[in-house]
Amino acid sequence: MSRLSYVLPLLLLLATPALAQQGMSAVTVTTNPDGSQEYSLTLQVLALMTALSFLPAMVIMMTSFTRIIVVLSILRQALGLQQSPSNQVLIGISLFLSFFIMSPVLDRVNAEALQPYLAEEISSKQALTRAEQPIRDFMLAQTRVKDLETFLNIAGVQVSNEAEVPLRVLIPAFVTSELKTAFQIGFMLFLPFLVIDLVVASILMAMGMMMLSPMLISLPFKLMLFVLVDGWNLIMGTLANSFGLGAS
Repeated sequence: MSRLSYVLPLLLLLATPALAQQGMSAVTVTTNPDGSQEYSLTLQVLALMTALSFLPAMVIMMTSFTRIIVVLSILRQALGLQQSPSNQVLIGISLFLSFFIMSPVLDRVNAEALQPYLAEEISSKQALTRAEQPIRDFMLAQTRVKDLETFLNIAGVQVSNEAEVPLRVLIPAFVTSELKTAFQIGFMLFLPFLVIDLVVASILMAMGMMMLSPMLISLPFKLMLFVLVDGWNLIMGTLANSFGLGAS
């Protein structure tokens, strides 16, 4: 798959406000020689619709969203909460935290690619090339060499440097690295809550209270521990800092 299919949706998404201000026409009317009329969507609207349909996959696979949502889901399981926070809340937190982490990358795309293109200083091909580079830099900074080599071997691609890695190889390698990092963070989060569960289960067993669920008793203690250590602040800060300079 060419670089156009990956970068064009992001470029079009950033360009949407500017296109709206310019009064982009949605439908064109063509009059045939026999007097009949035909209606057709403009290429800009068609491209914009394509970008919107590709946007969810792009947000999940090419940003920090994957790591954040996996860690928050593991945290909810570690606390023993099945439906709180709800999936909608977790997705909302992950989405806006992703925007926060990815904002330097989006600012580079806007400054280096979108604005010069809208000012007619560069061609569309040059804009796509410039828009791709900040995204590549972010993904390469978060991708493990081992994962990258694995997908390069599977694809049968030989490269001499990171700049030659195609996006069709970089994206799955990036997602694999993100999942591994997310599970590592989740494991570290799970340990203290697991200790509480073991202690409570041992105490109940020693007291002969076999029929009482240890999860029911340990839940208040896990919530109290999470609140006392300011857990949400620690989680958000750890997730943001885990990307380091890759998001800059």
